[in-house]
Amino acid sequence: MSEITGRRNFLIRTGAWLGLTSLGPIHRIAGAQRFSRNPFTLGVASGDPSSDGVVLWTRLAPDPLNGGGMPNQAFEVDYLVGEDEKLSRIAAKGKAIASPNLGHSVHVELNGLKPGRWYWYQFRAGGHESTIGRTRTAPAAASDGMRFAFASCQHYESGFYTAYQHMAEEDLDLVIHLGDYIYEGRPNPRVRSHNSAEIVSLDDYRNRYALYKSDAFLARAHARFPWLVTWDDHEVDNDYAGDSPEDKQTRQEFLERRANAYQVYYETMPLRRATMPKGSNMLLYRKVGFGGIADFFVLDTRQYRSDQPCGGGVSPLCPGAISPGQTILGAAQREWLFKELRASKARWKVLAQQVPVGAIDLDPGSGQRFSMDKWNGYVAERSRLLEVLRDGPVANPVVITGDVHANWAMNLKVKPEDARAVATEFVGTSISSAGDGESLPDRVKAIFPDNPHVKYFNGQRGYVKCALRGDRWQSDYRIVPFVTKPGAPVETAASFVVESGKPLIERA
Repeated sequence: MSEITGRRNFLIRTGAWLGLTSLGPIHRIAGAQRFSRNPFTLGVASGDPSSDGVVLWTRLAPDPLNGGGMPNQAFEVDYLVGEDEKLSRIAAKGKAIASPNLGHSVHVELNGLKPGRWYWYQFRAGGHESTIGRTRTAPAAASDGMRFAFASCQHYESGFYTAYQHMAEEDLDLVIHLGDYIYEGRPNPRVRSHNSAEIVSLDDYRNRYALYKSDAFLARAHARFPWLVTWDDHEVDNDYAGDSPEDKQTRQEFLERRANAYQVYYETMPLRRATMPKGSNMLLYRKVGFGGIADFFVLDTRQYRSDQPCGGGVSPLCPGAISPGQTILGAAQREWLFKELRASKARWKVLAQQVPVGAIDLDPGSGQRFSMDKWNGYVAERSRLLEVLRDGPVANPVVITGDVHANWAMNLKVKPEDARAVATEFVGTSISSAGDGESLPDRVKAIFPDNPHVKYFNGQRGYVKCALRGDRWQSDYRIVPFVTKPGAPVETAASFVVESGKPLIERA
């Protein structure tokens, strides 16, 4: 057997062949070698759990803020999975390949585990050991309930990640991140500072993600729970829409930038190989089930959307906003979503996505103005979605949303004048973006009479914790009073429930 044939067979057996070949040439795998510095500086993570497995992630980066500091060759990484936190009862073990083609990241797709239970895992390479992470598999069948938290918008410069410190101590089965994991802009120091000019290249994005992942509280939350992740705009460029950038770039320049951003997003997240990008395209939308209690429809409202209508920004509705051809999902994702929603047998159908679906009129009084970056700029497609939820019929749909750096709770109707709602929407605030925030500014009080479907607002930082049972959903808005200095406590600002079969938000 030739050396290259032997290596190919080895890589196929370890499940690493695709990761080595999809984004560049094959590199020689280094033999036994010790690292002079710890290569596991970026921690560990897990994600996309199934009933018999989960994705485990790490990245070798002894010099994380300077491209990682790894030689231009592939390295073997050992992994252990145990049934206890001391890893004394081994459930799985093996070798993975950390390739320079993927920034020396490692994605291990486990299967054959037991459903509905916790596991612990660790990576080892070059004489060093990673942090021990904890993860869990989804139940195999109907379960009594689950607990998860969702978060978004963690601008490093705007504040500390105290919310993650508290989230890591919660009793959760899952964490969902709804986008703006990083911010792409040039340094604008407030509390902390970015480590480079606005990011464009592959190395730029790798260094920016490494800066964000250097935060101990974020690393702790990743190590404690499996995550579901999706992006919004700042993972690439603020307010980008499809192949239309915010910045002054040619289409080709922007698609090259988007390809770099998408690759590093994959490199940095606990995602399955099925999501690996191909150039400037990456299939991120997907369904993840959790034991019959919930199906999570993880959406992508950036890659396929039409450009923002009405000149963007905040505007009255113009013909572009209500055009039937205006899309935020793209045709393929839209049809996939509608089909999967109708077919789902889970008790709760959860749309995990980026920007508010509910129409929020931002102009107090007789006029109307809406943010065109939200579903307000895609009115016909929003109506089609809400009609599917109404007529499907789709039982117990709940939308969870990020993006807007504030907590909102809304009932969703096909038309504002309709007597009944067809779904509920919980919008979560930011982890740190926009600084400390304010509970209820006067400008928001002023628009309440024009938005009777809005049941709650809070403008402070934090996350939303959700508890699901077969007959009841509860959302707790967990807030921290400040992020511009460390040490903030956490409290529940408000709690809301949705009863099964009754899509209306009520105070708990």
